[in-house]
Amino acid sequence: MLRFTLLGPVQVVLDGEPLTGIAPRHRAVLAYLLLNAGRVIGIERLIDAMWGHDRPDTARSQIHASITAIRRALRGAGAADLLETRAGGYVARPEPGQVDALEFTELVAAGALREALDLWSGEALEDVHAHYVDGARELWNDRRLSAYERLVEGELAAGRHDELLDGLAAQAAANPLRERLNGHLVLALHRAGRQADALAAARSYRTALADEQGLDPGHAFIELERAVLADDPALRPAGAAPAVPGPPRRSTFLPYDIPDFSGRAAELERLVGERTGPAVVTIDGMAGIGKTTLAVHAAHRLAARYPDGRLFIDLHAHTAGREPLDAAAALEALLRQLGVPADRIPVTPAERGALWRAELAGRRVLAVLDNAFDAEHVRPLLPGHSDTLVLVTSRRRLVDLDGAQALSVDVLGEEDAAGLFERIVGERARHEPDAVREVLRLCGRLPLAIRISAARLQHRPRWTVSYLAGRLREHRRLLDGVSAAFTISYEQLDEAERRMFRLLGLVPGRDIDACGAAALAGIPEDEAEELLEGLLDAHMLLQLEPGRYTFHDLLREHARSIAEDDGAVLRLLTYYLHRSRAAMDRLFPDSLGEREGIPRPDTPVAPVRDAAEAIAWLDAERSNIIATAVHGPEICLGMLALALRPYLDRQAHHDDALTLHTLSLRRSRMLGRREFEARALTDLAWTHWRLGEYERAEEHAHQALDACEETAERARALLTLGNVALRRRQDAQAERHLRQALDLTRIGADTWGEAHVLGILALVLDRAGRPEEARRHLDLALALHRKVGNPVGEAMTLDHLGVVLRHQDEPDLARTRHEQAAALYRGLGDTAGEAAALNGLAEAAGDPARAVEEHTTALALACLTRNRPEQARAHDGLARAHLALGHPARAREHGRLALGLYGELRVPEAEEVRTFLEHAEGLPEHAGELPEHTGEPVRQDALTP
Repeated sequence: MLRFTLLGPVQVVLDGEPLTGIAPRHRAVLAYLLLNAGRVIGIERLIDAMWGHDRPDTARSQIHASITAIRRALRGAGAADLLETRAGGYVARPEPGQVDALEFTELVAAGALREALDLWSGEALEDVHAHYVDGARELWNDRRLSAYERLVEGELAAGRHDELLDGLAAQAAANPLRERLNGHLVLALHRAGRQADALAAARSYRTALADEQGLDPGHAFIELERAVLADDPALRPAGAAPAVPGPPRRSTFLPYDIPDFSGRAAELERLVGERTGPAVVTIDGMAGIGKTTLAVHAAHRLAARYPDGRLFIDLHAHTAGREPLDAAAALEALLRQLGVPADRIPVTPAERGALWRAELAGRRVLAVLDNAFDAEHVRPLLPGHSDTLVLVTSRRRLVDLDGAQALSVDVLGEEDAAGLFERIVGERARHEPDAVREVLRLCGRLPLAIRISAARLQHRPRWTVSYLAGRLREHRRLLDGVSAAFTISYEQLDEAERRMFRLLGLVPGRDIDACGAAALAGIPEDEAEELLEGLLDAHMLLQLEPGRYTFHDLLREHARSIAEDDGAVLRLLTYYLHRSRAAMDRLFPDSLGEREGIPRPDTPVAPVRDAAEAIAWLDAERSNIIATAVHGPEICLGMLALALRPYLDRQAHHDDALTLHTLSLRRSRMLGRREFEARALTDLAWTHWRLGEYERAEEHAHQALDACEETAERARALLTLGNVALRRRQDAQAERHLRQALDLTRIGADTWGEAHVLGILALVLDRAGRPEEARRHLDLALALHRKVGNPVGEAMTLDHLGVVLRHQDEPDLARTRHEQAAALYRGLGDTAGEAAALNGLAEAAGDPARAVEEHTTALALACLTRNRPEQARAHDGLARAHLALGHPARAREHGRLALGLYGELRVPEAEEVRTFLEHAEGLPEHAGELPEHTGEPVRQDALTP
């Protein structure tokens, strides 16, 4: 029997045995075709699924090779007809029961939840990597969790409450405002004979609801609380039944365990010994001592004892050029490793910490927190009451981490150090024991130094151990310990490689490519690439991604200690400026005029061939550019901000935008450059508006007006003020600002800006009851955007047309415009704009079931871009759609989420949602009469000012 598994490792299983020899890339293509079984998938769609924007030149041939390999495997399994070629592409036609993911969907639909969950053997698509995989994995893992929640409800109804308590408590702690979940917890506690705990849980929910939302529990919860207080016999279980195990939850993110690990027997005995309950073990020691290697090796030894998850995160406390990972970012990464969907992860660190502790409750999880700064760095990441083991590595002793077991790691003992050296070098080490001891002494028995020296000897077959020891001894007076190993490697480089090594130590970013290194050193690109490859061969650089080079932390520090800046960082920053401009000219040809003020480079930069190469380069270099702007020379920052602002805005890199525009503002004020100051202020205003921080947006926009002399920047500032007023429903003020902006764009003959202002002004006119005037403005805006070749503006205008048409009771035409807008945004990679268009599509659906589907997709996209206005709009729409479908509990859940977001944004929609919730609180299941909804949800439109 042939079977395909996607709910775990992707495998082709024949008669119970997995077929071998199918490469990971081929399995990724096969998985995508099976997930879309019955649909014709074109080769362009396959290429996009595999690589996204970062497609290689050989993408088409690689897809053809994958199809050939898949067909060969299917023929060998007797299923040659499963994959068919059609005019438009390929279609997979598996038989019923052959694909576990499709079977899972059918079983869930049939209510066979236990059987459906038993199909899982790990994370969905566990061992394949492609552009589509993260999104697909998150979707399927969320479906798995939804099925499990339904199963738990059934088990509780059947009276099997004791087995559910731990999981229910954890989930309720993570979701304190979910009424149904808290009601289940109260009932389970009561049935377990814990009436006081049940009432305490009810009070906690009531208090949380009042504090957070200013609301009282629904009628059903109040009745349950009353019945618990009275010990109502109707709450007692009907009878006992066998316990129901939950679905397997396995997450493995441990790095590779090196095969030549040596020694550390005493430390390992302490780490892997038997223990009960939660435990935190700190592993401290100097740089290069092998803390991470020890922690990872111990974690692999312990993995079987922690079946619910083996997690790993690098906190980057001592990574040059990077800020330590803060608690919020670390908690988000850890929660994602546990399989928590993005839309369930709260915003604040405190809420994320509470969810993290709740998710760990009742689980046996092992977590490695690598490279911590101090106790305060890791304290928010520690578990509550659970059987979780946390291993923390740090260069500092974390003496003030209460309750932690400390393990200080020293250099290797002589035997262990010799064992490590011999494992790497092999036979030569056994013939020269005295020389080995001398090498180990000169290396300070530091594992990293031993590895570097041994690797050098391993790749020099004519060297003896004695010769290596002599080379190390010559530098003993200059550099000790690990520096001796670094220096011997450095001295073996030729002069050009030594200069490149020193200059790379000055780079503020995390990595570099050959073009950047060429600019840094002021040499041709091919020469730079040759030098980088030489350093890579000498193990003085690492290559974690093809074509990109980086340092180990200690080697970076060593390079920096011997480097002298001859203007190298200035050359690198200048290169980043000109290459960014070239990439932006490919991505945004409609706004070439904005970048005319950036001078042309003295020496040509590598050309950017197309938009795909432009976005790939910007995505790879973004963090390096920002780091160089922050830590490098304070020059050309205004021009760099001018070049990058459309990319940072469209890709929702708002934190980086704030950093860069703030630097530009500070520098422009220092130099008295009013034009750059005005531009920085308008950019900051716009970015704060994007984030829903309206007061700060308004403040910067007014400052920009005071500083502005150019009509274009004044128009942008007024456009931002108009958008802020529109969000707040201050329509008269919005119209005044926007008409002033419109006049300025026309005075300046700014067709591009005029079109944008017309599109926003149309929304104001539509809400003021002037739809025909709004339509005229939008028709003109659309024509202007098409005239200047601005697809983003065209998409925005189509989306706005959909809104106006819906208000004019033309839902079919409205949906057509929203669909056109969504398709344009999707093709541009504008996720924020696509979220807005999908929300508009859902609002024009007329069918609550379809609205749920479209709002849910919009919500996922809005979460990806941290787009709070569209998140609120999606939750608002989901609340109303669920109530129309007769699901008041789900409606209340989404309504409360919308209320929280609207409250943070301080927009009028908050009161409308509060009224909605008051109506929905008393409704039983399957009641769906909606209160009148007079307002228009707050919008986030992906235009670039």
